[in-house]
Amino acid sequence: MRTFLRKWQEELKKTFTGRSDAPPDWALRLEDGDDPGYHLPGSAVWAVHGSMSPIVAGIRTLLMQSLHPGALAGVHEHSNFRDDPLGRLAHTIRWIFTVTYGSREAAEEASGRVRRLHAPVQGTYHANDGGARSYSANDPRLGSWIHIAFTDAFLASHKLWGGRIPGGPDAYVGEWAQAGRLMGVDRPPLTESAMREELDRWYRSGELRADERVAETVDFIRNAPLHPMLRPGYRILFAGAVYSLEPRYREMLGLSVPRLGPFPLPVRLATKAVLGVVRLALGPRGPSELAARARLRRLGLSVADA
Repeated sequence: MRTFLRKWQEELKKTFTGRSDAPPDWALRLEDGDDPGYHLPGSAVWAVHGSMSPIVAGIRTLLMQSLHPGALAGVHEHSNFRDDPLGRLAHTIRWIFTVTYGSREAAEEASGRVRRLHAPVQGTYHANDGGARSYSANDPRLGSWIHIAFTDAFLASHKLWGGRIPGGPDAYVGEWAQAGRLMGVDRPPLTESAMREELDRWYRSGELRADERVAETVDFIRNAPLHPMLRPGYRILFAGAVYSLEPRYREMLGLSVPRLGPFPLPVRLATKAVLGVVRLALGPRGPSELAARARLRRLGLSVADA
């Protein structure tokens, strides 16, 4: 049993960071830098991103982002997500945690690197009105959809499976707006109500759609090519992501909360249990947060949470 648990823990670490034997080098380098960064201990961003709820939020984010045909075209036509989905996941986690825990210089450098990688991601897609539309991964409008789908997913998931958010939901939306600005988003929402209004505008715009390509993407996300030891837990987390979606988006995506006959299954409770097991396996604080705290101590700043 002990060997099984150790192997499971190793596969879990490898899934999130690309390696199981040690923290990734980029996480350890977050100890470097001569400024405190955009976010500090006790911030809403540290509270949300330091919990386990982002695991579910990441799945929900991918589902939501797939509803924009421009975003989906960029993924299908310029990404190796099918050949190396875990590598793509590791790169995304690196950017999120660098912006969350790194110095301002590190956050800006990481965002600049992503934007440079996005520069050649351009093309055209057929819009819902039948016309051809151009897309660019660095387009501010497309970036606004990517940002708001991310922010909404992380906030909604944390409300269900996370703890208290210092300053409340508005604080998280306002603080994480900085990440949107680093990625070129014009005027990202600063409050939860502004975010909800923007989501409503996107829904009413007629730009979003669910087609065969979306169905194919949803099927890939549902059946992610994980190690067999991780698949049972992932199925529960996927169900949790579906549970967290607004009904209108669940309907667009062709998804539903699992049921046993007329009775809904206890998805929320099962998801909480899986996240608790993951927390025990990974520890209460990840290497990125520990490196950030070491940097703050070196700079003579408080590392106490609010």
